[in-house]
Amino acid sequence: MARTRPGRSCPRHYRYSPAVFARAADLAAQSLYIVGGLYGNPFALEAVLAMARREDATLVFNGDFNWFNVDPAEFEAVNETVLRHAALRGNVETEIAGADSGAGCGCAYPEWVGDAEVERSNEILRRLRGTASAYPELRERLAVLPMHLVAEVGGLRIGIVHGDAESLAGWQFSQETLRERPERAGALLAGSGVDVFACTHTCLPVMQDFATPRGTALIVNNGAAGMPNFRDTRFGLATRIASAPSAQALYGTRLGAAVVEAVPVPYDHEAWIARFDRVWPAGSPASLSYRRRIASGPGYDVEQALRTSSSTGALSRAA
Repeated sequence: MARTRPGRSCPRHYRYSPAVFARAADLAAQSLYIVGGLYGNPFALEAVLAMARREDATLVFNGDFNWFNVDPAEFEAVNETVLRHAALRGNVETEIAGADSGAGCGCAYPEWVGDAEVERSNEILRRLRGTASAYPELRERLAVLPMHLVAEVGGLRIGIVHGDAESLAGWQFSQETLRERPERAGALLAGSGVDVFACTHTCLPVMQDFATPRGTALIVNNGAAGMPNFRDTRFGLATRIASAPSAQALYGTRLGAAVVEAVPVPYDHEAWIARFDRVWPAGSPASLSYRRRIASGPGYDVEQALRTSSSTGALSRAA
């Protein structure tokens, strides 16, 4: 039996078959916001709630809405708010809901992520699990959240996942894997019976189209709603799927009667930095791994996230 590597191994109970998406839709909406990687940022949560209210949209939180929120009051507030809406459990929710710590943070990090970063993530999860232990009822609610949903918007079938089409913590839909090995993602799209896979988990956004027997299909990863996703920016990102385009969209495409877009989550940056520094001071694992990105974004640009095949040419950046 292979040795478990906390933070790198993918637990067996995280896995599912792409065939699970060939089912009737779990929800239908006129306008849908898919919010992954909130990471416990209460100001980003306020922002997405306001965005949804403005157009009477449905919200789906597709995992890792917990991470930095180790303060007990903030842990309770974030979870109570999110759980009023449709939600999936990410690896973070799965691990804090359970008692087995063998998977570490449950991130299933690939080899290109350094060991020091993996261990810091395991440390963050240990601290968050300590906070969560005081909330058994919330942990029970997190434990029974689904790992995937199927939504329908404007005739599009949307597979909503945390990781990829095979695992809650899968990296097949990461921007790195989509760049280096897109053929696997294309096969997963073709075999799943969905038009769009909307995911998060891997922390950097990407939107990439594929030609399938059903026509053009799409993978859209929002990166993180609770942190900047692009160089020198101060906003998170969510996926919006609706019949009409948003004036705020950074990029997107039309598929049939619907648009699929990446939209900014404009949270209070200064307030979030102050809150983060209070809970995770310099030298803490979260500060070492995330403080620079939270302050000014990663070394990643919008142009790197927008990828179209020569056969479809479907994606465009907003003017």
